[in-house]
Amino acid sequence: MDFLENLGRAEGRRGSIEVITGSMFSGKTEELIRRLRRAQFAGLRVEIFKPSLDNRYSEKRVVSHDEKSIVSTPVDNAGSILLLAGDVDVVGIDEAQFFDESVIDVCNSLADGGIRVIVAGLDMDFMGNPFGPIPKLLSVAEFITKVHAICMRCGNLAQYSFRKSDEEQVVLLGEKDKYEPLCRTCFNKSLKGK
Repeated sequence: MDFLENLGRAEGRRGSIEVITGSMFSGKTEELIRRLRRAQFAGLRVEIFKPSLDNRYSEKRVVSHDEKSIVSTPVDNAGSILLLAGDVDVVGIDEAQFFDESVIDVCNSLADGGIRVIVAGLDMDFMGNPFGPIPKLLSVAEFITKVHAICMRCGNLAQYSFRKSDEEQVVLLGEKDKYEPLCRTCFNKSLKGK
């Protein structure tokens, strides 16, 4: 009997996928940490993963911009999550946009096995295009939370992560030195100004 068959036999467990998405500085990771901590307080077995390439704040912790953190396991690819998840009730995945599309199958497999999967990630890249596997994860998720930052130019709700530098690669780790949250109007004006 394989790992997922064992999970599916757990009595009363109903798996699901929750996606927390939005722009940079919108509170995605903070909300992920809040949900995972609540699960831990409830006595559930929780495992948290993040892409190993995201070491901006810590190698082994998921850290929000306001410095809240929780211990995590860095992985090089989404397939490792299945191997390392073990006997858990809840799996958290941060910065899911940095994984390839195999993360969708991983999330579905975990949820089909009775695990609550909570994923956080950017829905759009710096050009305002759908980012990595997040759009497809949104389509298979039972629950979606879109969070917003505040536009740094006008104070309206922001949904875009505008890159202030001229670097063109899609994946470019950075903070406020490289990115700022902008609303649709300010984002479009800023793109024209580049």
